[in-house]
Order: sequence, then structure tokens, then C-alpha cells
Amino acid sequence: MPTIFNTIEKIKPAYDVAYKFVLLLCKLLLVVDIAITTMAVAGRYIPFIPDPAWSEEIVLTCMAYMAVLSAALAIRRNAHIRMTAFDRYLPKKVILVLDILSDVAVLALAVVMFVVGWKYAVQIGGKGSYVSMPGLSRFWMYFPVPLAGIAMFIFEIEILYNHIKGIFAKKEDL
Repeated sequence: MPTIFNTIEKIKPAYDVAYKFVLLLCKLLLVVDIAITTMAVAGRYIPFIPDPAWSEEIVLTCMAYMAVLSAALAIRRNAHIRMTAFDRYLPKKVILVLDILSDVAVLALAVVMFVVGWKYAVQIGGKGSYVSMPGLSRFWMYFPVPLAGIAMFIFEIEILYNHIKGIFAKKEDL
């Protein structure tokens, strides 16, 4: 069984690249969010700085992207909030089974986020446009959900793989 793990381990750099890309995207969105918010607030009080009408919608859209993409990043780092109060009282095998069960549930959520989110982005978002920017489709307002679904799916597959690898690695050590 270790040969299959060695083969699959060669894919790990692709997960690292995906993680770094999503992290970079979140950082860029944060910078854009801060810049637009600063300009909008300054535009209200300083006469020669414009306060664009579109600033609020773009800031909220950037925040939506950051919120769901950072949730995907937290999955990879295993940094999500979880109940661990009983972990010291339960056997390790039970904890492992419960971790795998919760990861399968998150994987299912990622699939739902992609499928339903894409449907909403195309059907609902594709029909409308931003109020302050009629030329920009509302598709981009709904797109963070399927995008995060893809990222969550990718990172959750890696987490499940690590659980399975941990099970077989322990059996070989015995």
C-alpha cells in the first residue's frame, strides 16, 4: 500500500499551488477592499476626492469572496472551529472516525456549494446587473459560492487522503 501513497504524494505540490493562489487572491481582495473603502470614506469628507456610487457594491462583493475563500483556506490548515471538548475522553479511533465523518460532510457541502452556487450565479446573477454599474453582471456577486466550493472540495480531498494515509501508516507500524 505504501507505493500508492508515494504516487499520490507527487500531487501535493499542486495542492500547495492551489492554496497559495487562493491566499494571494484573498490578499489582493483585501487590498482592493481597503483601497475602495478608504476612497469612499475620504470622498465624503474631502471635496476633491470622488465618492463613486459603485463603491459599496464592490466592497461587499470583495468581502463575500474573502469570506468564503478564507473558509476554504481554513479547511486546508485544519483551522476551523470544532467541538473538541470530549476528545480527551474518547478513544483515538472514535475521534478519527468522527473527523472523517465531519470531513465527508464538508466535502458534500463543497459539492452543494459548487452545484447550487453555479446554478444561482448563472440563472439569477446572469439576469441582473449591479445597480450602480449596469454594465456589470450580477453573476460576479454570486460567483464566490461555486468558486469556494471548488477550493473547499480540493482541500477537503487532501484532508481525507491524509486521514486514510494515517490509518494505513499506523497499521504498517504495528
